[in-house]
Amino acid sequence: MIRVLIADDQPLVRRGLALILGPDPEFEVVGEAEDGARAVALAQQLRPDVVVMDIRMPVLDGVKATEELARTLPETRVLALSTFDMDEYVVAALRAGAYGFLPKDISPEELIAAVRIVHTGEAAVAPRLLSRLLSAYVRTPERPRSWAARTPVELTSRELEIWRLMATGRANAEIATELDISVSTVKNHITGIFGKLGVRDRAQAVIAAYESGLVEAGGASG
Repeated sequence: MIRVLIADDQPLVRRGLALILGPDPEFEVVGEAEDGARAVALAQQLRPDVVVMDIRMPVLDGVKATEELARTLPETRVLALSTFDMDEYVVAALRAGAYGFLPKDISPEELIAAVRIVHTGEAAVAPRLLSRLLSAYVRTPERPRSWAARTPVELTSRELEIWRLMATGRANAEIATELDISVSTVKNHITGIFGKLGVRDRAQAVIAAYESGLVEAGGASG
């Protein structure tokens, strides 16, 4: 059973999410929080597997709450929610440690699937949506984080090619077709890329590609 905490400042949204997840025997909704501070406190008390977290909340917003949970409860996965597809807060939440993102107009089936995905430790963000978000909002920082500061020189030519394709929105199957290799080979290379970059998942790898200059806004390679 996947234990889920729901955090949203709108009671109606919290109830709706609980009504979607609660009846499914795979999930147990262990609590609800009306702001980020309460979400952190409840998560530390209840130790849920997944926190479904609105990123715009009072007291402590979802980005800061996600950062705190990533630091103190790394075994708890955060699935960020936003009213808008294109939202700079989404990128901030992914950078802070969220395992995925969903707009609030998703279907119940999409919510259930995303909770399952982040529970396994995978990133639940559509590749093309992630690339659109990053091309709009990510800029090379003056003092990049350690994993963004790594240079492409540390990767093999094939790893560099796959990293660039990931960052421009290709799914694993598309990468395999373009490079004429198997999907399992793509996955193995991606695992190696994660290790060399020091990132946790696909979302952070793509953010690193933009922040390192490998890929620039609009999808051009750097």
